[in-house]
Amino acid sequence: MIVLETTRLRLEEGTLDDQVFVFTLLNSPNWIEFIGDRGIESLADAENYIKNTLIKSYDTNGFGLYKVILKHDNSPIGLCGFLQRDYLDHPDIGYAILPKYEGKGYTSEAAKAMLHYGRTQLGFKTILAITSSKNSASEHLLQKIGLERQYNEKYTEESDELLFSIDY
Repeated sequence: MIVLETTRLRLEEGTLDDQVFVFTLLNSPNWIEFIGDRGIESLADAENYIKNTLIKSYDTNGFGLYKVILKHDNSPIGLCGFLQRDYLDHPDIGYAILPKYEGKGYTSEAAKAMLHYGRTQLGFKTILAITSSKNSASEHLLQKIGLERQYNEKYTEESDELLFSIDY
């Protein structure tokens, strides 16, 4: 199901047919370094991730991480959407892109559209984001799309995560 479209991108729900794409993305260097190893070692693991993370979130929350697709050739290039974490009071925006598509503005295009969708279609009044303090590209992107850093220090003392937010 298509969730939204931008000039160059289409965002739609992930399906079980996305095993190879999810396997590749979740094993990409930036995903492993900045998001964390999810133990996706096979296509069966990727299928379980799709079922237990992506599809479960759509069913439970009415939103989730969506597949980012290039309109011109229908290539899946990343994920972008919202997560509802147990330890946060509001949904947070998340995104990841395959290495060969970095630096082309796709992530900011998808994230800006997703913020608009969250505000106008999902009725979010506050949207959060978490990123590693080591991920300067993500920190820059969050600020570029309008989120502000909430703490001068680390999000939690045990981690290197920074918290950002935007209020509508």
